[in-house]
Amino acid sequence: MRRFLSLLALLALSATACGTGEDADTDDAVRVGYITPLTGGYSALGTDNQLAVELAVAQVNADGGVLGRQIELITRDDQSEPDQAVLAFNDIQSQDPVAVIGSAVSDSAMATIPAVERAGVPYISPTPADEQLDPLRDEVFVVPATAAAYAERAMEYFQAEGLTEVSVAYSATAYAVAGFLATEELADEYGIEITAVNEYQQDTTDFGHVFSELDSVDPQALLFWGTGPPAVTFAQQYESVEAEVPLVMTGAQASHLWLEPAGEAAEGVTVLSSIGVVGDHLPEGEQKQVIDEVSAAFSEEHGYAPPQFALDGYSAVRLLVAAIENAGSTEHADILAALEELTLITPNGTYAYSGSDHAGITTDAISVNTVEDGAFVPVPWAAEQLDAAYGG
Repeated sequence: MRRFLSLLALLALSATACGTGEDADTDDAVRVGYITPLTGGYSALGTDNQLAVELAVAQVNADGGVLGRQIELITRDDQSEPDQAVLAFNDIQSQDPVAVIGSAVSDSAMATIPAVERAGVPYISPTPADEQLDPLRDEVFVVPATAAAYAERAMEYFQAEGLTEVSVAYSATAYAVAGFLATEELADEYGIEITAVNEYQQDTTDFGHVFSELDSVDPQALLFWGTGPPAVTFAQQYESVEAEVPLVMTGAQASHLWLEPAGEAAEGVTVLSSIGVVGDHLPEGEQKQVIDEVSAAFSEEHGYAPPQFALDGYSAVRLLVAAIENAGSTEHADILAALEELTLITPNGTYAYSGSDHAGITTDAISVNTVEDGAFVPVPWAAEQLDAAYGG
């Protein structure tokens, strides 16, 4: 594997070839569209994603580009709104991109997909909503582990720990709804009884109704499906009621964007994540090396380790570049065909896309962690799983 070039060289090339919203006039460039929430409710998430996308593009360009051509990134802000994501996609399409990296917001991605299908353009999605893959769409390839994969990993963990009664709270968003539905569907298979279900809206600020019924239903764990600020509020209010039931959250909280504002309320919470978030705890090997290199480059430039959303953006670029190189072409049909035959190690795990699988990774790429002293640390069960999957 090629080693990363110096930060200075990367920054210089990024400034000239990466693009952060201003479109370069380079006829020979490989134009890649990129939609991300830079304003609105998910702007912090979108910014982390953008930093990693730009890092990956700068690295590729510093290493000679793709097929000997530099990547030109056409960035558009979806303002954290689905309708703006569609407008952003249409604007990008007018510039004839070879592919589009979509929004990290599930609802925005789902709103964009009909236009993606009409255009026939490869769409690399850094959001885990299962609806993107059901039905299977020729153009759509998902980067993060899906909500269903997170649900299954949680079920595996509950079963291993002997937990049989679980309550669920979920938001009315594409990701959270998919996660809840998968949890519900898998429960019987893993011997889990769902003792209570509470749906909440994204603007909910009081979760007392969820906590008040814990004593009556007496679950062994409370599984939270949600994104954005409500997850911080939920954790803080959960701590205040001093519930003894373990709180379990998913990959949407595997970030400093949840960890830091949640503060002391995050301590002891169980949080599922990409293996890239806990790369320091992986056994030595090629997968750990890939994670370490990305983490070092991102941390050097931005002063903190790449969170879940950053790893998704970085992996999206690397998957697309590998497909273009394998195809030897920037034609849409050739890239799509190459994606369906692609196997690649990324900081998110090892992808193996196929004609029937546009998710590419399995539950092996998900760790189950607890928050200890402000850091995500794999639980003993997860540490054993990671050693078995990635240890030599």
